[in-house]
Order: sequence, then C-alpha cells, then structure tokens
Amino acid sequence: MTDLRLVPAALAVWGVTLAGLHSGPLGTALCGAAALLAAGILRRRWGTGPAARAGVVVLLLIGTACTGLAVRGHAVQQHPLRAAAERGAEVTARVELTTRPRPLDGASYGARPAAQRAVAQGNVQSADIDGRVSKADGRVVLLVPTAGWADLIAGQQVVVTAKAAPAEAGELTIAVLQTFEPPAEPTQPPGWQRTAEDLREGLRRASADVLSPGAAGLLPGLVVGDTRNLPQEVEQDFTDAGMTHLTAVSGANLAIVCGAVYALLYVLGAPPVLRALGSAAALAGFVVLAGPEPSVLRAAVMGAVTLLAVVLGRQRSALPALAAAVIGLLLVLPEMATTAGFALSVAATAGLVVVAPVWAHALRERGVPAGVAEAVAVSAAAQVVTAPLVAGMFGEVSVVAVLANLLAGPLVAPATVLGVLSTVTAPLADWLARLCARLAGPELEWVLLVADRAARVPGAVVDWPSGGVGGLLLAAITAVALVVLRSKRNRLLVLVAVVVGVLVLVPVRTALPGWPGRDWSMIACDVGQGDGLVLATGRADEAIVVDTGPDPSRQAECLRGLGVRRIPLVVLTHLHADHVSGLGAVLARHPVGAVAVGPLREPAWAMDEVVRQTRERGVPVIPLQEGQRADWPRLRLDVLAPAGDAAELGPEDANDASVVLRARTPAGRVLLTGDVEIPAQQRLLASGADLRADVLKIPHHGSRYSSPEFLRAVAPRVAVASVGADNDYGHPSPLVLDALRGTGTRVLRTDQDGHIAVLPGTHGVQVAARGDPLRADEE
Repeated sequence: MTDLRLVPAALAVWGVTLAGLHSGPLGTALCGAAALLAAGILRRRWGTGPAARAGVVVLLLIGTACTGLAVRGHAVQQHPLRAAAERGAEVTARVELTTRPRPLDGASYGARPAAQRAVAQGNVQSADIDGRVSKADGRVVLLVPTAGWADLIAGQQVVVTAKAAPAEAGELTIAVLQTFEPPAEPTQPPGWQRTAEDLREGLRRASADVLSPGAAGLLPGLVVGDTRNLPQEVEQDFTDAGMTHLTAVSGANLAIVCGAVYALLYVLGAPPVLRALGSAAALAGFVVLAGPEPSVLRAAVMGAVTLLAVVLGRQRSALPALAAAVIGLLLVLPEMATTAGFALSVAATAGLVVVAPVWAHALRERGVPAGVAEAVAVSAAAQVVTAPLVAGMFGEVSVVAVLANLLAGPLVAPATVLGVLSTVTAPLADWLARLCARLAGPELEWVLLVADRAARVPGAVVDWPSGGVGGLLLAAITAVALVVLRSKRNRLLVLVAVVVGVLVLVPVRTALPGWPGRDWSMIACDVGQGDGLVLATGRADEAIVVDTGPDPSRQAECLRGLGVRRIPLVVLTHLHADHVSGLGAVLARHPVGAVAVGPLREPAWAMDEVVRQTRERGVPVIPLQEGQRADWPRLRLDVLAPAGDAAELGPEDANDASVVLRARTPAGRVLLTGDVEIPAQQRLLASGADLRADVLKIPHHGSRYSSPEFLRAVAPRVAVASVGADNDYGHPSPLVLDALRGTGTRVLRTDQDGHIAVLPGTHGVQVAARGDPLRADEE
C-alpha cells in the first residue's frame, strides 16, 4: 500500500506558500503564528496518537513555511530598491548573476527582435539610488540586450545602470532592471562555473561539427536544456507534438544519466552502496554542468525521486520521497510555488512513480512484453497527469503527444547519454567528442522526424479553455474516461468509435468543401500582432505569401490548413520582426521559388537572418521596387512602392519603405500596404497611381498614422486589419476604423474574426471568417 502520510503536508505547504506570496508578509506571519499555536494545542489536547501526530506535523510545516515566507517578504518590501522601482527611478547596481542571460522567446513587433533581448536573474550586492549607496542584497530580474550579455554566466558580477520597474505580484523579486547598455566591470566567474561553461561549449562545438542544424541544436537541449541553436521551426514542432519537455532540464534527464551510471556499475559488479554513491555523484555533476539554477535544482530533486523509485522498485517509498522533496523545495525556494515548471515537474514525477508502475503491471498481465509495457505506461502516465495543467496554462491540448513521445522516447535516453559523453570528453579529445555526437545523430534525426510528422497531423493541437476552469474540465473528462475504459466492453466501444471517426468522418470532412471554399482569392491569416497574407495564383495547391508574421510557425500552419503545397514567391514588405519571423517555418515546410524584399535592407539583423534562412534552403532573394509586375493564371501583382531611392533611408524609416502591392484577383482588386504611414501614403497619392481597391489591407495594423485622404482614395468595400488580440499598441485605432466605416466600408479584424477569406461573389466581393458561412459584402 502506498504511504500517503506526507502528501497532505506537501499540499498544505504548497497551498500556504501560494497564498503567502500574494497576501503580504503581515497576513503570512499571522497565519504562521496561528498554525504553530494550533500545533501546540493539538499536541497537548489529543496526545500522541497517529492522527494527532500527523496533524501536528502538518501544522508545524505550515507554520515554518509561513514564518520563513513572512521574513523574506518583509525584507523585499523594505528594500530601498523596491521604492525606487515604484517610481521608475534610474539606478546603478552591482549584481551577481544567478542565471545566464537567456534570449526572450518569440518576436517583438517593432524594429528590434525579441531575440536581441535577454532575461537573467541575479542578486543585488549594492545599489546607488539617487546618490545614496545601499548594501542590502536581494533578488532582481534583468532585461538586457543580448549583445554584450549573452556570453556571461552565473557567478559573474556586473555593474549595470538601468531603469527600475516593479516586479510582478506573487514574487520575492525586489525589482526588474531594464537596460540597453552592455555590462560594466564584469568579474571572472568562479572556476567551477567556468569549467562547466567550457564543457557546454565543447558540446555545442562538437555537435555543430558533425550534425545537421536541427540535430546540433537538439543535442545540447537534451543534455543541459541549451536550446539557443535550435531552429525556430523545430521548437514549434516540439510544442505542437507535446515534446517540449525533452529540451528542458527535467528530472527525466537526470534520471537517464544517473540510471546509466547505476546500470554500468551494476554490470561491473559494484555493490549496492557504491552504485548509489556513483549515481549520486553523477547527479551532482549534472547539476554543476547544467548550472545551479532553480529549475535545475528542482529537476535534480525530482530526478533523485525518480531514481529512488527505480532503485528501490517500491512505489510505497517513492511517493513519500516526492512529498518530502516538494516540502523541502518550497521551504528553501518558495517562489517555485507559482511557476508552471514546478507544477509540471511534480505532476510528471508523480505520474512516473505512482501511475506508470500500475499501468505497466496491467499491460504485462495482458501479455504485453515488459519493455514495451514500461515504455507505453511511462509515456501515457506522464501525458495524462500533465495534460490538465498544460491545458489550463496554455489553452491547448496536443492529441498526438502520447504517440509522439512513445515513438521518440526509446531513442532519447541513448542520445542523452552519448551527449553527456561528448560533453565530458570534449576537453580531452575533440575527435572523441565528435564521435560521440556523431553516434547520437541517427537517434536525434529520428526524434526530429517524429516531432515534424506529429506536428503536421491535422488537428494535432486542439484549442481548449485556459485557466483553472479549462484545467479542471480536462481533469474531470480524463478521470471519467479512465473509469469508463476500465471495462473491456467500453474499451471495445471506444475503439470502434475511433475507427469509425478515422475511416468515415475524416474522409467525409476532407471531401466536403469547408472554409474557406475552393475559389478563395486572398486569406488574411491570424498570425497575431503582425501580417501574414496569402494570395491564390489559380493553380492547384499554389499560392503567393505576403509577409510571414511574428510567430515562428502560425503562418506555416495557416498555409497547411489551406492545402498550399507550393509557393512560387514570398514577399516581405519590410524587415520588421512582426512581418518576417515566420519565414523559417514557411521555408522549412514548403518549396519556395524566391523571396522578394524591397530596396531597404534594414534592420541589418533581419536581413542577415533572411539571407541565412534562404541560403540554407537554396532559395534566391530578389529585389522588388516600384513599377515591377508579376502574373499568374488568376493573379497579377503590381508593385506601387517603394521607389529605388528607398535604399538610402535608415532603419527608422522601414515602415515607410514597405513594399505596396496591388493585386488583381477574381474577387476584385486588393491593395496590400505593409506598414506604410502618412509620409509614404502621401507619396503614393502624389504618384498618381490608381489606388482604388475592393479590399484594403489596412496599413500598419490600423495604427492612427493613416491619412483620411489616402483611405478615401482607396475607397474599399472591405478593409482587413491584421492585428493581435489585446496588443499593447492600441491597434487598430478607433479613428481609422471610424473613418473607414463612415464611408460604408466593412471592417474585419483577425483578432476578432480569426483567419479571413476574400472570395469572388455574384454581387461583389465576399468575405468569410473561419467557420462562418460566406457573406456577400452588400452593406
């Protein structure tokens, strides 16, 4: 029978820590005092019985957690830097980094990509605030440029002059320090940190020398969670396939490494004590290699619990160990209570040590071979117990995750072990490190293939209600399904239903003409706060793409849903991140004839990235400027702007250097305007070009920098705003929307309508938001 005595204590400590982080130090201190007082009363009145002892332990742990949290919270509130952050003061601080700067995910929406910004955590050693120096230490978050900071590692001290901002609620962080300057006076890191970084660099170098770009980026991710060189399209594939946990330092990574050491010592005949000591040494070495960051320490504890379950083979021992690990981590690092990673780690570890053994035993009793039974049980258990959390946090569910992880899982362990061997041998012999990396290549390519194919399955990711309601809903459905599937008869009925769905419903759905219909002329894909447009050429499965959005893969997903297989031309209206960041995924998933850009090749970072991505795929980059024309069977593109002298403009003029296209389609004329603002719009008016169009892609996501004269000259019947939900820019501007609607123009927005299709109709242009019936624009 499983020992559950520590589970209530772990849940109680977790709960009061969450509450304490949001309630402030005074309320937390009162809660701690009440818990300690209640423990004394319970001990005195009910004696030493099992129930009383359990209650006393829970209350003592609650009191300890609350007291420690109250002390820390008070120190944070009284820190001088906290007051400076409340008023947005500029400070100069000496900070010791506790994590290395990590590039921000995703793309920004202006001239600067998020990849040029990084986030790091550190401890303030001293701070100069309004000329007064404070020596009080405390935890801060740093938002810094990647340039100059990317090579720093944990343990180094730097001087930073930054603007202080308040930290988010529910954290023990004093302030957020934001700077655009390089670090000053960096110190040398501790020797062990430098050694660990040299080992990581050796792994990256060996991988890059002998592996494909995808595999070279994946191997450091499997070993130490370093995904800096992992292509964006691969990251998105892993997300859609439910395999992102493979590239994060987790208990599974540590269990693989420690388990390999344990197995080797067992084969060599080492006694149990020596095997345990060897595994513990491997665990400590892995923590040093990956870096002693909170996420790594969490993974180390969870890995130790998993390894304990494997070594002891006793479910009864594993769950108390997991509960004790949760309690210890929250007492030492209470800020973990609010992180998604901690919740997912605990759930996944619980699934591995509690649920997986039961399911594996049941499968073996039904004749499934032992190795297969364990693999299926581990993959299924991890996905089932974490799916409600993922759904609640991210608002989506991967329906291919179990199968994808089942197919990839068997080769993750050998690839990880070979990656560790490559890492530790790199300082000794480069050839040996490259050999180990090369031996991991076939396993890595298989994992990449599984992720790619799983992500391409139609409906691989299902939208789900986010938040607590969505998580609880999926948990309830999962629980009911598990109960229903206990019956052999019910399992048979479910299997029949699945077969019917695959063999009948899917083909029927494919055969029926769904959204957007077969004769669409233009699609405005919902790519978030950016542009991603598709124009039909009149040839089957072929389309022109104009801009690729800010997300690494949303434009590619839109193209896949449309059935587009060939792209003769991708036009990048200008090189801001919200228009070009999806190019890599489009190039990776579709054959592309050429990529066209305007005469302004700024910002330089973006042009460099376009050149790199196209060169990797052998796709030419061609120039576009005013006066050029291209024709396809049912599409003509005329370039209305910019003129060739736009090349003389600077990066700050990139919006007004946007390529402006007039498309002639069966649905009517479409004007695609990129992000042109008032100066470029005035030049278009002065040029005498015929700007009239049935459909207008509203300039710059509907920003207020549009000329009413320009909008009247276009006089569209339909206007489309490609815009992200709840964006921080106020797009689209009510002034622009009112000006359009005042002339009888129908306005559609991707943030409200999703993908928007433009089609020819009997009475003029038709529009259809995804899932809606076709609507003639007769207003």
